[in-house]
Amino acid sequence: MGDVAVGARSGHEGPEEPEDGVRRGGDHIGAETGLDAVDSESDTSAPTGHGRSTKPKKPRPFWKELPLLVIIALALALVIKTFLVQAFSIPSGSMENTLKVSDRVLVDKLTPWFGSKPDRGEVVVFKDPSGWLAAEPTPKANVVQKGLSFIGLMPSADEKDLIKRVIGVGGDTVECKGDGPLRVNGKPLDEPYVFPGNTPCTVDETGGQFKVKVPEGKLWVMGDHRQASADSRYHQNDRNGGFVPVDNVIGRAFVVAWPPQRWSTLPVPDTFHRSGINAAASMSGPAALGLVGAVPLVLWRRRRVSAARTDG
Repeated sequence: MGDVAVGARSGHEGPEEPEDGVRRGGDHIGAETGLDAVDSESDTSAPTGHGRSTKPKKPRPFWKELPLLVIIALALALVIKTFLVQAFSIPSGSMENTLKVSDRVLVDKLTPWFGSKPDRGEVVVFKDPSGWLAAEPTPKANVVQKGLSFIGLMPSADEKDLIKRVIGVGGDTVECKGDGPLRVNGKPLDEPYVFPGNTPCTVDETGGQFKVKVPEGKLWVMGDHRQASADSRYHQNDRNGGFVPVDNVIGRAFVVAWPPQRWSTLPVPDTFHRSGINAAASMSGPAALGLVGAVPLVLWRRRRVSAARTDG
């Protein structure tokens, strides 16, 4: 297709005309502007009247997209780890056989944002409340491990986290006599999760025999491997009296995710749902006094209503 020169003259006063009287180089727009006319139906790759091509652009090479994908993936991992779910590695045998050394558990961090509090029977991960791990060796993590742990791509590298089972919550009375059973609010617990060969309570003078009342906002926690767990029983002389502040709880462990052959959920055992386990706690303190005071008022009102109906 020939180009049309704009403003060229041949020495005549008017524009040059072909001998046959027909203009070449395009109709209308092309002839008047000096640009080639475009037949969009026959040639979609030709330039348009605005100088742009309608041919679709080639996608960017994958290697150019890869850095952006990595950044997005890391950002999502950090958000998930911070607000939703975090992986933790089990460092000791204090929760055997429920959890074995090197198991990876997933911890629910979402529900606490909606006001959920730890409950009896749950396996929870919590920050060291008062030097419980002071005598434990400190693992050395390299920069890569710390970075991957920070964004949630590896189990937590924070050696100051512990994992135990919640036995008592605020208002509960927890008691161990002899070798058991363990009692909560006077109700004996059936604990099939206790390590085989262990007794629910430990007969010793360093904390194995106890009776405690759990303050509001605190937890009493114990390991499933009762004779190999330095839990609330053995920290009753610390600043928290062996109790774990609820605010120290990172989240509830709800599934064993690794290794694959160990995959299992971590439900609350049935013994913590038994009838009456909440009764003793709910009938103590101001709530009990309020109920005692309300009963005479209710009976007096019922008598007045009954008398009024009789008179009517």
